[in-house]
Amino acid sequence: MTSDVKESFSGDSPPAPAALAAKVRTLAPSMTRSMQLVAEAVAGDPAGCAALTVTGLAERTGTSEATVVRTARLLGYPGYRDLRLALAGLAAHQESGRAPAVTADIAVDDPIADVVAKLAYDEQQTLADTAAGLDTVQLGAAVAAASTARRIDVYGVGASSLVGQDLAQKLLRIGLIAHAHTDPHLAVTNAVQLRSGDVAIAITHSGSTGDVIEPLRVAFDRGATTIAITGRPDGPVSQYADHVLTTSTARESELRPAAMSSRTSQLLVVDCLFIGVAQRTYETAAPALSASYEALAHRHNPRAR
Repeated sequence: MTSDVKESFSGDSPPAPAALAAKVRTLAPSMTRSMQLVAEAVAGDPAGCAALTVTGLAERTGTSEATVVRTARLLGYPGYRDLRLALAGLAAHQESGRAPAVTADIAVDDPIADVVAKLAYDEQQTLADTAAGLDTVQLGAAVAAASTARRIDVYGVGASSLVGQDLAQKLLRIGLIAHAHTDPHLAVTNAVQLRSGDVAIAITHSGSTGDVIEPLRVAFDRGATTIAITGRPDGPVSQYADHVLTTSTARESELRPAAMSSRTSQLLVVDCLFIGVAQRTYETAAPALSASYEALAHRHNPRAR
């Protein structure tokens, strides 16, 4: 089992039955193969597995009773009995013919007010999970490196590129030289120019995005300080990262993919990084920020020009 997988139950309320399949998809990459077998079985046949004892499920999956219990706890249930109850509820839900879930908790026929409330709650949980799991020692080291960097390059593709652009824009406004690269070829050619004293930041939820890993590897080889912001700290990107900042991965589902949930956690991490840098460079950051506000004031209020 990888180090980022927790076997102990957190004490929070167990997930709703409809959230089980989404939770399995999210956590499966971090499980051992034997735990994956159990998780795939319960998600694929909730009715059949609900009828099994812990011994029966262990025999069905070719694993052990201890593995079944650990899997149940990893999925958010205090024990196997609680998982069985959730499986029975999920099976009943499926047999009832009710509208399928759009996300783990939102159905296609939910009123829009319920959608707003559920998404707001889920975003709050994502932020709380990210804050709880963020290594402040690693964050402090990343802040220190960025605060004194000659130049900062940020790499990301897809939704992560939007987060990277947000970070670079913030850093520019406090007087730092920062660029967000979304074109993988330009990212690599720019990374070649980095050296000791520069910083390269890779943002990838999966930790395995080749177009992000490649420029980070080049920057690492050139002697730049490298930072990875990822939901998979055991992924390939970490091989080339001096500092790893971990984001939450626990709330993905089929129609609420990484582009939504992970973006929220990534934005929290880059905001923490930015504020830390702004604190350390306050004497120059504050005047630079004021100057940028003043320069743009007429665009918000034409009479101010």
